[in-house]
Amino acid sequence: MTRALTIACLQTRARPTFQSALDEALPLARQAVAGGAQILFLPEYCGGLATDGPAVAPPVADEAAHPFLKAMLGFAAEHGVWINLGSIAVAGADGRIINRGLMLDPQGRITGRYDKIHMFDVTLSANEVYRESATVTPGDCAVIHDTGLARIGHTICYDLRFAHLFRALAQGGAEILCCPAAFTALTGAAHWHVLNRARAIETTRFVVSAGMVGPVPGGGETYGHSLIVDPWGRVLADGGAGPGVISARIDLDLVAETEARVPSLGNDAPFAPPQRDLSGAA
Repeated sequence: MTRALTIACLQTRARPTFQSALDEALPLARQAVAGGAQILFLPEYCGGLATDGPAVAPPVADEAAHPFLKAMLGFAAEHGVWINLGSIAVAGADGRIINRGLMLDPQGRITGRYDKIHMFDVTLSANEVYRESATVTPGDCAVIHDTGLARIGHTICYDLRFAHLFRALAQGGAEILCCPAAFTALTGAAHWHVLNRARAIETTRFVVSAGMVGPVPGGGETYGHSLIVDPWGRVLADGGAGPGVISARIDLDLVAETEARVPSLGNDAPFAPPQRDLSGAA
């Protein structure tokens, strides 16, 4: 008996308000449910995204009163589906926001939260500078959602470059590693596919990454190409360069089968920190 599961990624465009974000996401969510998806995965800042110079400037609300979250909780309950809400902007205690992902169950309840750990503070070029930490408070805790259908390790966007986080989630029992993202068009074209495939291969886990696509109000461009990658590193679905839905029927038994073939998660060996080699010094 296989542990088969139908999953879907919603590839949305950046929208500057809660309502425009809902108008973007809900038709795609209905399409995914009509196609038989049992778990929906949405991108980073799916509840709205804009930029203000080098800083992200999404619409923000307290979690308890967040309009996008409330609507998606209602959708989950109405359709009896799990939803991995990639991330939304939640008001923080220090005046900055929290880039928070949430897991919603088929009864319309929040069953888990993940606050993005790694901040996107980079200078890609003289004209493309990002300082996420200027407006976002980072999290400090890795999170696995146990849905009953699958155990899902939650990461967000820039986290994709930190392999040790994915390894810790896999060693902690996650079967699916999700990385909702608003990857830039520049870094996406260079690194997105190879990083997602590498994380799947290294961990022998499914990697599911819903990506935002297209221009961002205020400046910037997101890459799209939502991906569903199997534990052998094969791309099962790719969202391309436009809004839409991708889905795949996956078998979670493939996780254990692949790990048995390449048991690298259990082959860790201790080693001393790197030291400068002075053997040739005069």
